[in-house]
Formats: sequence, C-alpha cells, structure tokens
Amino acid sequence: MRNRPDSFATLAIHHGYDPMENEGALTPPLHLTSTFAFETAEAGGEMFSGDRPGHIYARISNPTCDLLERRIAVLEGAEAGLALSSGMGAITATMWTLLAPGDEVILDKTLYGCTFSFMHHGLSKFGVTVTHVDLTDPANLSAAISAKTKVVYFETPANPNMRLVDIRAIAAIAHAQGAYVVVDNTYATPYITQPVKLGADIALHSATKYLGGHGDVVAGLLVGSHELVSQIRLYGMKDMTGAVMAPFNAMLILRGIKTLELRMDRHCANARTIAAFLEQSHGVQKVWYPGLTSFEQYDLAQRQMSLPGGMIAFELAGGIDAGRMMMNKLNLITRAVSLGDSETLVQHPASMTHSTYTPEERAAHGISEGLVRLSIGLEGVDDLLYDLEQALPNAPIRNAA
Repeated sequence: MRNRPDSFATLAIHHGYDPMENEGALTPPLHLTSTFAFETAEAGGEMFSGDRPGHIYARISNPTCDLLERRIAVLEGAEAGLALSSGMGAITATMWTLLAPGDEVILDKTLYGCTFSFMHHGLSKFGVTVTHVDLTDPANLSAAISAKTKVVYFETPANPNMRLVDIRAIAAIAHAQGAYVVVDNTYATPYITQPVKLGADIALHSATKYLGGHGDVVAGLLVGSHELVSQIRLYGMKDMTGAVMAPFNAMLILRGIKTLELRMDRHCANARTIAAFLEQSHGVQKVWYPGLTSFEQYDLAQRQMSLPGGMIAFELAGGIDAGRMMMNKLNLITRAVSLGDSETLVQHPASMTHSTYTPEERAAHGISEGLVRLSIGLEGVDDLLYDLEQALPNAPIRNAA
C-alpha cells in the first residue's frame, strides 16, 4: 500500500489504469464501439435508470474516454471529469446546462473570440443576459452581481492579452450570491493552476492545446463536482450539443497528458527567456507575460500560478503594420492559430482568433489592433531568439558574423 500521494507526473501517467487488468497491455486499450452489450435485460434497465454503473451508448460514455475523465479530474483536484469533442463543446455544454431564459451570465472583459461570439450571438438570442465586467478587480463583480446572475465566467490568463483574474476572490463573491464560477484553464493547464481547488465550480479546457500538446487532435475537457459534471454529461452534452469526444481522440489526449509536466517546464523556461528578450528589444512597445516583474498583475501570478506559462503577448511601436512585417519575416516560428503545440506559433488576434469582435468591441475589451500573440514551443531557445532577432525592426542579430 502506498502511504503518500502520487506526484503530478505519476498521476498523469498511471492514474486509473492497471495493465494487469488489461492482459498486461502497458498502453490502455482503445474502445472503438458505439454501443455496449448488457448481461441481462434487467441489468440494462438498471443502467438506464442510474441504479447500476456501466456503459450504455457512446454518446454518453466510453471506457477510453472514462479513463481520460478520471485522469483529468485527479490532475485538477476535482471529483469528476467530462470529455467533449472540442473546447467550444465544453463551453457550450456547460452554459446550456447552467443557464435558462431570464438568467444573467457575467463575463470578464476579455474572452477568446469564439467564446465571445457564442455568448453574444448564441446565449443572448435565447433570453440570457450577457454582461461584461472587469473581473481583474473583484470589487467590480460585487457591484454588478445580482439575484439574476447564475454564472460568472472568465479565462485566466485571458486569451490573448494575458489578463489574470483572482479565482479565489471572485469565487467567494459569486458563491455568496448563489452563482456558479466557470474558469477556462486552457492557458495555465492543471500543472500551473487548479481552479477548482481555488473555489471554481467548473474548470474547462480546449484539450486541443497543451493537454494534447502535438497539434494533431481537437478535443475539450471539463471538471467539477460529481453532481454538476453528471448534469452537463446528461443534458448539455447528450441532449443539447452532442459534443461527444471520439475514443481515438481520448487516446491521443491520454498520450499527451503523460508528458504534460515535462513539456510545460520547457514551454515556460523558453517563454521566460523570450519575454525578457522582447522586453529589452528595440521597437517592442509592450510585453505582457506573467513571469515579468513589470507585468501589472505579477503579484497575483505569483500567488495563483506555479509557473508563468508559455504564452506571450506583445506589441511593436509601429502597431499592426510593424507586427505583420515582423511576422512575415519569421522563418522558424510558424504563422498559425492555436497554441500549446511543440512548435512555436505566432498570430495576430485582431484579424484572426478575435476577428469575431468588431473593432469597437476589441478596443472596449482590451484587445489592441497591433497585439501579437506568441505560443512558445519546445524548440531550442537560441534558435527562437535568433529568428525573432532577425525579424524585429533594427534588432542586432547575435553571432551574425
């Protein structure tokens, strides 16, 4: 019997699976089936009624997905997990479950573009009031929250401008009014931040990103209490969205999670070096990175994040034209959306991931037109620095001779 808790890496590799229970197979089996046989008619009826555990139909559960759900739950410090077809599947299944016409959802000022679009063009069309509040100051939530508020939703760090929200403080205010707190933890991952442990009701991810880690799968995950996750599974996922994760995708995410700790350590180490370089570079007007002491919310980052993450936002003095010129000169760093891959990726949020905002909305929500987003990968950091140096305006290139 083990008499101590397993480490993050050990849980990510071993939790919930015993090879000896699967004919010695070191890698968990992939269950490619849409339906499941019942031992007896009575057993099937008991499963449908919820009186007996078991798998019924793959739109509800699958053994490969079930292992992933148990593993992400333990890594997040939550009771239960749910695997979905995408990060947007996780968001929409959650919101359709927790909200009804006449309710209000309070959102932070900055959200991923498709999340913003769903909230404003989806939820609001069905009688849900959508209110934006600057949640970087918890007092703003205290002033805005009401009996109508059923969900407080935010990202931390926020995509793309790296704003942080104090999860513990916001959760205390929301729960005092009976509202749920839902946190998008994609940027941080459970290795850096565990929102449920800080008071959130639901933490969710685009597992496409760091959890998968290899840019070869689209997937979503969420965690929370057994009760809430069960509601989202049986209503938001099964009935409202059908956003079911394929077992093959679950297998890929399970593979990715095994190396999450190692990868995040390297992502963060590279990002620290590159953020410090950018901050000192000619032509760079501003850098937003939680690991820099100049970052406005550095103290909160130290309290809430075990590492500063692998995402950097910055802006050149010449604005969007200078940013585009710089991006087009990059050779190693890839111009692409998404994040958390082994490859370093660069993109322009205003014309790409956050183009669902109007220019006026971007200005109001803290997304400048010239902002450039870097997802720092796993390459040699000197190679990345060289590529940035040769692309930045008037930057000296080290070892050019």
